[in-house]
Amino acid sequence: MHDTSPPSDWLVRWAHVLPPAARVLDLACGRGRHTKWLAARGCRLTAVDRDAAAAEPLAHVAEVVIADIEGGPWPLPGRRFDAVIVTNYLWRPLWREIGEAVAPGGWLLYETFSAGHERIGRPSRPDFVLQPGELLRVSQTLGLDVVAYESGQLSEPVRIVQRVIARRPAPAPEAGAPPLFGSPPAGG
Repeated sequence: MHDTSPPSDWLVRWAHVLPPAARVLDLACGRGRHTKWLAARGCRLTAVDRDAAAAEPLAHVAEVVIADIEGGPWPLPGRRFDAVIVTNYLWRPLWREIGEAVAPGGWLLYETFSAGHERIGRPSRPDFVLQPGELLRVSQTLGLDVVAYESGQLSEPVRIVQRVIARRPAPAPEAGAPPLFGSPPAGG
């Protein structure tokens, strides 16, 4: 089955922060709407999902990893990415692994269902919807600098979400390294 769903408007809005040829992890990628969209923009993708039938067709644009990330071990130990993308998925026991997968200077773009969504439809179980402000707090706990955070109702389809873009701080420049912004002042 071919997914023709457009990418998340949150991802589209923030994709400009990704460096050229960024290494991107699309976690719980499903049929790969974000994998395909980012690959078409020159990113190098790793797509992870437990549904082989949905994810394997992405092999022509991404490294595909079939894994049960809820019931098995983390499939990418020690791997770091310029960006980690997660949409419409929540499994709290993976917070640490998701945070560790964001390389220094890298980005987390996360969007999923929030409390209140249960009045609209599925998911409705508390295990699968964020509590108020939870995504913001978790991002900060993971040591990420939050650049933008939104919480509220979206349309088409109607849903209640939280979404964040956050960056792992880059290491400080080494002593004697050239300045990041122009030359040092004269005599300094």
